[in-house]
Amino acid sequence: MPNEVHTDITRLLEILDASGNNYNKEKIRRAFEYASLLHEGQFRQSGEAYISHPIAVAEIAATLGLDSDSICAALLHDTVEDCPDKTNLKDIEKRFGADVALIVDGLTKIVMLHIEDKEEAHIETIRKMLLAMSRDIRVIFIKLCDRLHNMRTLAARPDNKQRVTALETMHIYAPLAHRLGMQRIKQELENLSLQYLDPYGYSEIKNDMETRYGQHTDFVEHIREQVDAKMRENNISFSLEGRIKSVYSVYKKMYTQNKSFDEIYDFYALRIIVNTELECYTALGLIHEMYNSIPGRFKDYISTPKPNLYRSLHTTVIGRYGIPFEVQIRTWEMHQIAEYGIAAHWKYKSGAHSKEDMDKKLEWVSRLLESEGEAHDPDEFMDAFKTDIFQDETFVFTPKGDLITLPQGATVIDFAYAIHSAVGNKMVGAKINGMIVPIDRVPQNGEIVEIITSNAGKGPSRDWLKIIKTSEARSKIRQWFKKEKRADNIVLGKAMVEMELKKYGRPATESQRAEIVASTAQRVGYASADDLYNTIGYGGITVSKIAARLREEFDRVVRPEVQEAPVLPTEAEHITVAQAIRRPIRGNGGIVVDGERGCQVKFAKCCNPLPGDAVIGFITKGFGISIHKVDCPNVENGMKRPEDADRWVEAHWETGGKDTEQDVYEALVQMHVYSSLTILADVTMALADMKVLLLQINTQKKSDGRMVINLKISCKNVDHYHSIVSRLKGLRDVIDVVRGYS
Repeated sequence: MPNEVHTDITRLLEILDASGNNYNKEKIRRAFEYASLLHEGQFRQSGEAYISHPIAVAEIAATLGLDSDSICAALLHDTVEDCPDKTNLKDIEKRFGADVALIVDGLTKIVMLHIEDKEEAHIETIRKMLLAMSRDIRVIFIKLCDRLHNMRTLAARPDNKQRVTALETMHIYAPLAHRLGMQRIKQELENLSLQYLDPYGYSEIKNDMETRYGQHTDFVEHIREQVDAKMRENNISFSLEGRIKSVYSVYKKMYTQNKSFDEIYDFYALRIIVNTELECYTALGLIHEMYNSIPGRFKDYISTPKPNLYRSLHTTVIGRYGIPFEVQIRTWEMHQIAEYGIAAHWKYKSGAHSKEDMDKKLEWVSRLLESEGEAHDPDEFMDAFKTDIFQDETFVFTPKGDLITLPQGATVIDFAYAIHSAVGNKMVGAKINGMIVPIDRVPQNGEIVEIITSNAGKGPSRDWLKIIKTSEARSKIRQWFKKEKRADNIVLGKAMVEMELKKYGRPATESQRAEIVASTAQRVGYASADDLYNTIGYGGITVSKIAARLREEFDRVVRPEVQEAPVLPTEAEHITVAQAIRRPIRGNGGIVVDGERGCQVKFAKCCNPLPGDAVIGFITKGFGISIHKVDCPNVENGMKRPEDADRWVEAHWETGGKDTEQDVYEALVQMHVYSSLTILADVTMALADMKVLLLQINTQKKSDGRMVINLKISCKNVDHYHSIVSRLKGLRDVIDVVRGYS
């Protein structure tokens, strides 16, 4: 049973024995004993001993046929993260070897991300996984096993976290499993995710499927009997498997194609597994003798494999009662690869599935990482990821018969760069099946594409960046412009920045604009303004991505004129943050008040602003300027009082300075948690691990068994605060962590 709980490795050893592989069981036993010792006293949210989770992950990894080091890493995958006071990577390497330590390190780095911004965290998780995959593909195999077991036991987690985990699984892990050819894991992840994302839809389709299958049980059995007899009659050694579509497959087809349940025709499938490729084609001929085939529904993935190694023959025929059904025909080796994808490499290590061949199949990982280096835009990185991971493939050929695989929707320009960057850079036209076509033409399956090149060509056009589909082509075009057209890029990038500066409504001198851009360039990681202009010009970063910092530098350098006689709002008006009085007051403590430094300031205790927060100043009657967060409730209420209108002043944090150990500020944290005996100890230990000073703590118990913990801590800035909050959110029994106000 998938959710069966084990706290020993008896079942794991049984799986290893049944595999027939030569496992180092003594090493695996030692890994289990060490993991058990480290996780002693730790429990999952379901109440089970924590060691049951790594054992379950190791069992899933064993069913994939992974090697001894992978099984050991599966047993140890949470030890460095969850037991940092008891072990580390050096200890793991000393006890179990460099490979096990490398895999555990990759898994730990994927998990240990403390980023508050959800989209940034989402993208960084993907980057970490791709990097880990490029170093050792076994990292992602075990991560998928880990996620599968977490999904099988997701019911034990709070409702709000169930949906977040299911959504992440559907958007990242299931597509990754598909891209790696691991269909069995992919389908289970999709079905489990759907149960939490749309439980009503899942239940409705599952019930309809069971009803339909019950009505046609005789149809399925009749087909099996007919095919069985035909194969035996022709002396073919075979195995038959019948299946119906997964719940998620039906759900997806219904909602993406707007079909009713009764309009899903490829509901049934029969799988024939034989010994040789020749027998695959013989079996196909026999099936077409027995049943009428549906035109256009035959696919030969044996001669033209999918990029994830999938090989099989597919045909759809009409059976009894006029019911269509699909037949898949493959060898045993093809079947293992269809079920477990690239992970099956450990079962079939020779021949076509050598390390070199597998490295070639993982070139898309390297391409994505390379394209990330060219593009500094996280949105663009996500687009590239979705294109390379989510999109179905199109198979086209060169005039010499070489197969080129492209994502659906890719153009002949993408095809040219898939062959070689030099072909793309010299491209002046294209032919499909011998006919000249526009360069934005999208090739279809089976077409022959020929690229017309010329040494006299001017190179790629910037307009191609709007046409192409693949990250590989985009990266190579940008590399060309970066190298060959730096002067043009600088002119173009400078014009785009100038347009942005004009939006700010105040004139700036040439020297001021130069200072603004130079400071902005340094803040976003470029050595000079020209380097920033060049990157904008060739498309490596967009102006919109630096607009906030550009505006901050503009406001610092081009200060607004002082209003000598501010107009107070009427009693019917409320002053806003944007209307705060501008006056030349000097600030200190890292605060610039209305463009000037040096004034005596204090930080409001109601909201405890931190460097990086948007702030505003209030002129107090007894002590300089009180600095508040702009979203502080007291600011909102204070703005409504006309008598205080001239006491609100613009303020912001001074930029360009270096943090020191003395630059520490107070911050308030409010935690919503499930009441438990260990929660306070967990919180204080986590803060101690991060070397965060706890200044004050109090608790409030709720009637529903939950608890609110209010903390006052020391931290350096907003980024530091967010990393602390992210760590606290990861603690057991924590529901949510938010910014506190007093």
